[in-house]
Amino acid sequence: MTPRPTLLRSRRQHFPPENYFNRELGLLAFNRRVLAQAQNTEAPLLERLRFLCIVSSNLDEFFEIRAAGIKEQIKFNSSFRSVDGKTAQEVFRLLADEAHAIVREQYELFNNDILPRLAKEDIRFFRRSSWTEEQHAWIYDYFVREVMPLLTPIGLDPSHPFPRVLNKSLNFAVELEGKDAFGRSSNAAIVQAPRLLPRVIQLPEHLTGCKHGFVFLSSVLHGCVGHLFAGMEIKGCYQFRVTRNSDLFVDEEEVKNLRTKIQGELPQRHFGDAVRLEVADNCSPGMTRFLLEQFGLGDDDLYRVEGPVNLVRLMQVPDNVDRPDLKFPNFSPGMPKALSRKPNIFAVIKAGDILLHHPYQSFTPVIEMLAAAATDPDVVAIKMTVYRTGTDSVLMRSLIRAAQNGKEVTVIVELMARFDEEANIGWATKLEEVGAHVVYGVVGYKTHSKMLMIVRREDTEKGRQLRRYIHLGTGNYHPRTARLYTDFALLTCNEEIGADVNEVFKQLTGLGRAEALHHLWQAPFSLHASIITAIDAEAKAARAGKRARIMAKMNSLLEPETIAALYEASQAGVKIDLIVRGVCTLRPGIPGLSENIRVRSIVGRFLEHHRIFHFHANGREDVYLSSADWMDRNFFRRIELAFPILDAKLKRRVINEGLKTYLGDNCQAWEMKSDGSYQKKRHTARTKVRCAQCELIELLKPGG
Repeated sequence: MTPRPTLLRSRRQHFPPENYFNRELGLLAFNRRVLAQAQNTEAPLLERLRFLCIVSSNLDEFFEIRAAGIKEQIKFNSSFRSVDGKTAQEVFRLLADEAHAIVREQYELFNNDILPRLAKEDIRFFRRSSWTEEQHAWIYDYFVREVMPLLTPIGLDPSHPFPRVLNKSLNFAVELEGKDAFGRSSNAAIVQAPRLLPRVIQLPEHLTGCKHGFVFLSSVLHGCVGHLFAGMEIKGCYQFRVTRNSDLFVDEEEVKNLRTKIQGELPQRHFGDAVRLEVADNCSPGMTRFLLEQFGLGDDDLYRVEGPVNLVRLMQVPDNVDRPDLKFPNFSPGMPKALSRKPNIFAVIKAGDILLHHPYQSFTPVIEMLAAAATDPDVVAIKMTVYRTGTDSVLMRSLIRAAQNGKEVTVIVELMARFDEEANIGWATKLEEVGAHVVYGVVGYKTHSKMLMIVRREDTEKGRQLRRYIHLGTGNYHPRTARLYTDFALLTCNEEIGADVNEVFKQLTGLGRAEALHHLWQAPFSLHASIITAIDAEAKAARAGKRARIMAKMNSLLEPETIAALYEASQAGVKIDLIVRGVCTLRPGIPGLSENIRVRSIVGRFLEHHRIFHFHANGREDVYLSSADWMDRNFFRRIELAFPILDAKLKRRVINEGLKTYLGDNCQAWEMKSDGSYQKKRHTARTKVRCAQCELIELLKPGG
């Protein structure tokens, strides 16, 4: 195993740990780039609404995890200082200012641009003030039939304290006057809207005069809330939503049964410490102050919004509106020619490695390979890692079927995959029930690598022998996200790669020292050191006057030793192109430090997700695909893999499709400036319009 060079330790001394503030600010900056997609009037209108919803979803997770973490620093670590000397309180206030600005822009865009444009397209949202008598009658009937039976209004008095409010749930604070049936007088009540109720309700066409007429659930409740408090006067009704700390804390060193512990912790996720309060803009000062006090929040944590407090739930509108002209054009994913005639997939892989580029190429071969393995009498064993796969997974059903058919099935289930813990526990239980071996990885290290190994007994010149068929990917085993995220996957039966994958599975399920691998770079053992070595080799080549080049694509770049190595390579004359979708704390274009480094971010129709590392390597053109970003957690606290593309033709595909196409984009690209800000890349009348995602759809379409 390659040891970590002592040079790395000296680099860490000169380049301190990642800037806490810059990391979190980088997450908000990424949301600004997504918001810019919603603001882009050249994009299809319903897709703009979808981007607006994505911003809200991203902000939810930001508050649940990142803001919550900073609040814990404020509460428990008063001596905390970021790299630039800021206290946790100062960091939080700066981030809150930026978050408030993003939210303001969101709702201005929603109310002043997107809603009016939707109305012009006969997609209308009817506010209470505009309801006709017929609409009001229909809405009241809907409320009585579908909503009121599910509501439990809670009047606040000594016997009814403020209720426990679920994380991110829709609630209403009602100001009242008068006495109820028991002679009680209460000036406030809380109404919680069950999550199973749709937040957007479609009205009949004959009542609206348009095919797509909607009303918000919040408007329905506002309009009918008086029926919940008979005989009392409604002085005000205000929607609100609280966001809570949702990061599970499990002391893995103290836990004897990780699954049982996580199962016990999951219900508490809905009731963690409050970190944000969203209220309607018309909420009275008295009620606003009352709600802040109930949740232990301050003014920085309050977000007044003009519209629904949860824009995420509007994601159902583009899905339910049949207007193809207002959406991205449909496309059919392609299929490698070798697989296009539905042959025996094992025979095809044996003839040569297969590269899949999702979502431009179909995820179906992966599904079909596992389904075939489940029933193939020659398959004797299947091993697979599961990080995110969804609650309804055809792949998991194939594993269950394989175990039922007598195959040796081993599944490494990552129980700490954030927000997927419950689904993964469910699959682990079902797999165990049919006799599969279920392992939860290594305590203290998330199993984030994506690998599948199918062991098949086949006829060879030496008789019946075992052959390993391998799938390695940059993305999860999740058929739905495979249609939305860009990822590469390799199908191979290369003996040395198969031996490497087998060794990693052996590490995860058993005990013993890690053995050296033939081709794979593995975290936490060799991945970081191998990347540093490859960067240093390019720097050495540049100093010797040889050609040197680095191109890399990833989701985040934060790890300080890697950044230091890239700076040194830049100073040596290495040309470096980085495509980093999200957070990047490296600063390009600084004279004397990083003038040979370019950083760009691509934000488009699909979520850029693949990780690609390319080094010129004296003309050898080393190309690795990986499950890992260049972050501390990926290098040192996770089980990750980077795997080489050995086939020359496939290697050229990765370079062209995964790197050069994106470096030529002038439609969806954002260039980072030396101060860390981003500028949208613009094409001119003299330049050819280039959209990387559009080009790849065309290039890899069926028959392309």
